[in-house]
Amino acid sequence: MKTFFEQLKIRRSIRKYLSLPIESEKIALITQAALMSPASKRSNPWEFIVVQKPEMLVELSKCRPMGCQFLAEAPLAIVVIADTTKSDVWIEDAAIAATIIQLQAHHLGLGSCWIQVYLRQKDEKTSTEQYIKSLLGVPEQFAVLNIISIGYPNEEKKPHDEAKLETDKIHANRF
Repeated sequence: MKTFFEQLKIRRSIRKYLSLPIESEKIALITQAALMSPASKRSNPWEFIVVQKPEMLVELSKCRPMGCQFLAEAPLAIVVIADTTKSDVWIEDAAIAATIIQLQAHHLGLGSCWIQVYLRQKDEKTSTEQYIKSLLGVPEQFAVLNIISIGYPNEEKKPHDEAKLETDKIHANRF
């Protein structure tokens, strides 16, 4: 069994997926892990929309002009949203949950990729968030942080090279 550090070393963003459905048991483990994510004052502002319908994945892939078209070929997406009335640090709480989703997916042999939604534009008139909220019926008090695409990898990427880590960014006691 690989250590957590070894898992981090080989986990990479995957944008190409095999045309295989994700087993319901794996989806359950991923969503349960997300629900265990830490949150400020245990406010749990995050919620998750699991999308498997191919036609909906195609529509989600149109949420930005670039950087998310591969979502149309993914078998699964999890849209990470948060109730902004529950916490003033909903972004941080939702980002932690999104990261846990990616790490759990990787642990299960799946690939994933973070698709940024918050502060992105679909076009000149519509934000990516507005488009997704309308498409998925997300209530007004919720914000959409991101979409995590998930699937069995159909590409290989090299592990992180420890020799290239920017260790000069680590400071002891003060900057």
